[in-house]
Amino acid sequence: MIELLKHLINNLGYVIVIAFFISKLNTFRQMIQKEKIGRVETLILAFIFGGIGIIGTYVGIDVRGAIANTRNIGVIVGGILCGPFVGIVGGILAATHRILIDAGGITAFPCAMATAIGGYLSGIIYKKSNIKNRWFYGLLGGIVVENLSMTFILLFSKPFPLALSIVKDIYVPMVLINGVGIAIVIMITENIFEAEEEIAAKQAKHALEIANKTLPYFRDVNNNSLKKICEIIKTSVKADAVSITDKKYILAHVGSGEDHHTVGKSILTRATERVIKEGIIEILNTPEEIDCMDENCPLKSGIIVPLKENEKVIGTLKIYYNDENHITFRDISLAEGLSQLISTQLEISKLEKLKEMANKSEIKALQAQINPHFLFNALHTIVSFMRMDIDKARELIIDLSTYLRYNIEKGDELVSLKKELEQVRAYVKIEQARYGKKLHIIYDIDDNIDIKIPSLTIQPLVENAIKHGILKAHQDGGFIKICVKEKKDRVQIIIEDNGVGIEEEVICGIKKGKTKEGSIGLLNVHNRLELIYGKGLKIERLQKGTRISFEIYRKEG
Repeated sequence: MIELLKHLINNLGYVIVIAFFISKLNTFRQMIQKEKIGRVETLILAFIFGGIGIIGTYVGIDVRGAIANTRNIGVIVGGILCGPFVGIVGGILAATHRILIDAGGITAFPCAMATAIGGYLSGIIYKKSNIKNRWFYGLLGGIVVENLSMTFILLFSKPFPLALSIVKDIYVPMVLINGVGIAIVIMITENIFEAEEEIAAKQAKHALEIANKTLPYFRDVNNNSLKKICEIIKTSVKADAVSITDKKYILAHVGSGEDHHTVGKSILTRATERVIKEGIIEILNTPEEIDCMDENCPLKSGIIVPLKENEKVIGTLKIYYNDENHITFRDISLAEGLSQLISTQLEISKLEKLKEMANKSEIKALQAQINPHFLFNALHTIVSFMRMDIDKARELIIDLSTYLRYNIEKGDELVSLKKELEQVRAYVKIEQARYGKKLHIIYDIDDNIDIKIPSLTIQPLVENAIKHGILKAHQDGGFIKICVKEKKDRVQIIIEDNGVGIEEEVICGIKKGKTKEGSIGLLNVHNRLELIYGKGLKIERLQKGTRISFEIYRKEG
């Protein structure tokens, strides 16, 4: 019995080593957390643990025609950690193998039957247990299954005296090693997982500390503030270089490689391009994997993580080292945490800029931009129609109240496209009543577009087309086309006129964030769209007239 016990302990060591390596698999860790994975992955795990059970049979020792083994450890551990499917399928595989390897053997059928039942029992334990008591239930499950195995041997194996002597020889070693072995393997695998979670938690805390240090520099994001952010991260994580990029260019780089990783230069590594394109994390352990276009680049390993806004990649954070194979699990956890926090801070930074605009009364100026001359002229027009066409005057009063109410009530929030267009139509009707046939409006709007846009974005563009386009160019008038078209993932809005055409000086001024005094409308709309969507107005001077367009992207999910 002592020799048998030593042999089974030795076999248990093999099982523990195999379980250790399996526990390092991401798919396996997901199963421990009871996360959902695909059927194919679950089937693979069933074959893995069934395979461990089969190995347990192969390395077993012959005892009077029976095989003393550790088969049930693999099956029951698989079911308890990975669920009923893995336990049952793994149990069937190991049980079938037990019969085939020793067809007609005195204990082949009873032991196979106990293994199959053990797979089913492990699935029940999976559902009833939790991460704190799985090892204990595993211990009990192993004891129960081994007792079943011994009972089945006594019931079904012939001759009975031989079966009884076999049970006497293997009962204590089998029950002890399999029961304790299951508990040990479960504890080892879960401790590995808990240790990695603890590392991740510590790195998350470290990331929060770094975020707290960098927070002041996100209030006004520019080249200098991004460089300071990189310096803080470099010092905090003890890296040799840190970079931040957008989708095309290097925005900041601090540390090794500063001579060629310069601000404003196009992205130099193909790995960065992959991160931007696919939104994945790249772990680079050699200069060949970094694949910098500069042959003398000192960077030899690194992590590249995506920076996102509304789930879309807008750039990358890159942490580099001058040594090969420097990246550890801690580095990966920290980089992931920093990526999420920096992405959040960039979004908050945009919100702060919008708030700052409101505080400076830029949005309020647009909102309350009810030109006294426009109001006076509108009232004068209404009075004129009261003498000639009382019904028309009544319509204009309703239009004016719609226009005024919208300007007073709506701030910088998002509104439905339908509401925005109602305000535009009200404004246009007042101007048409004033200028008569000089003003032709063409509406080309797709039906049933359900999308929200920033308030007061279309009307200022139409007003600009009338005042600075049509009325300056034509004594006989001109046309304005308001086009709203639904694309695959966005809505395109175009305001086009055949007026005098916008000056290039004004276009350049809006791109630079400056414009002539009194022309706050175009610049304000451009700034708000750029802050909210990352892209402002597209302004084109036509051969005859002006085209201004912008796009509103639908939110994913």
